[in-house]
This record gives sequence, structure tokens and C-alpha cells, in this order.
Amino acid sequence: MDKKITPDMTIAQVINRYPETIEIFLSLGIHCLGCPSATAETVREAALVHGRDPEELLKRLNEVAK
Repeated sequence: MDKKITPDMTIAQVINRYPETIEIFLSLGIHCLGCPSATAETVREAALVHGRDPEELLKRLNEVAK
């Protein structure tokens, strides 16, 4: 699978490029998609802060990224 989304991308970068990923973030309790922290917090950091496995989050995001 071609990995379009990497762990060092910010949440804002991901949702701006791949808006279809918003549903994944929300389903995992990551709701701060429009707040200031979304522009600085990486996908990896968001997963860890919300008690999620970063690799699993990346896998799910990349599955829906078109």
C-alpha cells in the first residue's frame, strides 16, 4: 500500500489533503480537528495523547486517503 500519510504530518495537513480521513479521527475520539493544536500536533502525537496505537491510526488513515 502506498503510504500517503506519515506519522510526522500534522492533523491539519492530513485533513486538508484528505478530508475523507475526518471520519476516522472522529471515530477514534480525536475531535480537535479545527482547533489550534491540529496545526501543530502530529498524527503520531494525536494517537498517543488519545490512547491509540499510532501505527493502527496510520493504517486506517491511509486506507481511506484517496
